[in-house]
Amino acid sequence: MIRFIFKNESKITLIAFMLIASGLILRFSELTSAGNIALIAATIIAMVPIGIKAYQAIIMKLFSIEMLVSIAVIGALLIGEYVESSVVTFLFLFGGYLEARTLEKTRSSIKELTDMAPQEASLILEDGSRTIIDADDVEIGDRIAVLPGGMIPVDGKVLSGDAEVNEAAVSGESVPVLKMNGSRVFSGTILDSGYLEIEAEKVGDDTTFSKIIELVEEAQDTKSNAERFLDRFAQYYTPGVLVLSIIVWAITRDLHLAITFLVIACPGALVIGAPVSNVAGIGNGAKNGSLIKGGEVIEKLSKVDTLVFDKTGTLTKGRPEVTDFKVFTGEKMELAGLIGKLETASEHHLGRAVTEYAEKIADFRAYTMNSTKGVKGRGIEGEINNHTIIAGNRKMMIENGIEISESIEAYALEREKKGNTAIFAAVDSEVSAVISIADKIRDDAEEALKTMRNNGIKHIVMLTGDNRHTAAAVAEELGIDEVHAELLPEDKVTHVKRLKAKGRMISMAGDGINDAPAIATADVGLAMGKGGTDISMETADIVLMADRLSQYAHALSLAKGTMRNMKQNIIIALVTVVILLVGVLMGGVNLAIGMFAHEASVLIVILNAMRLIKFKP
Repeated sequence: MIRFIFKNESKITLIAFMLIASGLILRFSELTSAGNIALIAATIIAMVPIGIKAYQAIIMKLFSIEMLVSIAVIGALLIGEYVESSVVTFLFLFGGYLEARTLEKTRSSIKELTDMAPQEASLILEDGSRTIIDADDVEIGDRIAVLPGGMIPVDGKVLSGDAEVNEAAVSGESVPVLKMNGSRVFSGTILDSGYLEIEAEKVGDDTTFSKIIELVEEAQDTKSNAERFLDRFAQYYTPGVLVLSIIVWAITRDLHLAITFLVIACPGALVIGAPVSNVAGIGNGAKNGSLIKGGEVIEKLSKVDTLVFDKTGTLTKGRPEVTDFKVFTGEKMELAGLIGKLETASEHHLGRAVTEYAEKIADFRAYTMNSTKGVKGRGIEGEINNHTIIAGNRKMMIENGIEISESIEAYALEREKKGNTAIFAAVDSEVSAVISIADKIRDDAEEALKTMRNNGIKHIVMLTGDNRHTAAAVAEELGIDEVHAELLPEDKVTHVKRLKAKGRMISMAGDGINDAPAIATADVGLAMGKGGTDISMETADIVLMADRLSQYAHALSLAKGTMRNMKQNIIIALVTVVILLVGVLMGGVNLAIGMFAHEASVLIVILNAMRLIKFKP
């Protein structure tokens, strides 16, 4: 029965709201008795889940916020304040409902991540034949075959073969990596093209992918679930009010005065002050593209002084683009047409970037592809409009006997040091152009980081699985204080723990599965929603739904604004309580005046919180 009530708490909240609306309408229509019945019904219905939680707290010998609400509501019912009793219970349930909605998916992706783990392996037997076995049955030293599109089931070393492997699950980089004899491969990565035979070195729970799952689960389990301020406050406030009410009754023998004292001492303004601010802050965040998963996250985010970023897909767009098309001989439009047409036959991510760029300046219909051939790990060659076109890396040029001049080599090396991949393009055996391709920095990244520094951020760190040259170039352009490159997921976790050990409040932002452990380890985890993986988004405390870092800056400012607003509400509530209690004891405040001031304080608190809906940094 209790489980059924909690499961349907949102429906109970809706029913209570409908009854309150009906009751108020009836009272304004001078049907007071009918209106009171509706308000009492709303109070009783809404009090069911609150009362159960209060009772559970009593059993555990705790003074919870639910107990505070229960006392106020029972007191209000005893003295006939049915509007007060129904509104307090509804607002309490409604605030909890809105906050719970943002928390419900926090842990749901752990199972999804587990399901993504390799399930089977192609074991090579002694006679050279292959058999499919369960990935958990692979033993160290076994020889495993991986076919195109297959997932590598173990961590190991390549014994033979040549292939491009997508290591996004481990490194976070979507750019496929060439693997050949002697290369290291990781469980959970996918073979895009080619064929590999590998020797198993780490299997089962020891693989990199399994450790990612373990790190996420461990980090989430060790996160502190700090009690909300009012829960802690109620541990002292609630028993104090009860004792004082009993003392008032014992001294005056005036039950009505004691009940008045009790009701006024437990105002709705104190009960809803923090939840309403949180709800308004969360609503503003959602409206501006940042999903903040609860009031505790807001409190932690407001204290953050150090930001940690992944690079690819977080500070950068996560999609390779042509950054420069340098022509050495010939005409740019003609070269773009020839090279772009050739790359339409390529399935490589760099080839697609070249094609997308060339389509903007050349008409492919003017070019006819006579033949084409891809060279694994090198590039692509073919015949377009009776011209021999070769596009690829240095090895591709050398293998075809094409000379790269010192000036062209110097230019290519310069581009690479700035974080680009250099593609050499030769027409009829002469290098005619060098195409620079890189993952561009997000348009709003620099401005967003400046805004966050102005908002109290003291230190910014980049942790990436990408190469040192690219990481350094991005860090220099964005003015990042500290950068660490070529990291595995556990390395990122180590760095986050190192920063936390220095007493810093850490917020970690990322978008890949590889970022999930570090996101979960940080005080506040943030994920890119549009381009990010489910695991990173659901592990995170905050999700940027449109992938703009300006949303992050807004969320940071919003958190600080929400905490200020919440403190203002608590002060308003407590000051009101003190004034009213003194007035009651001095005989200058009767129940009517007390309830009027009480309702006014509730209204002031709500209106103050509603300012957050239109909050702008």
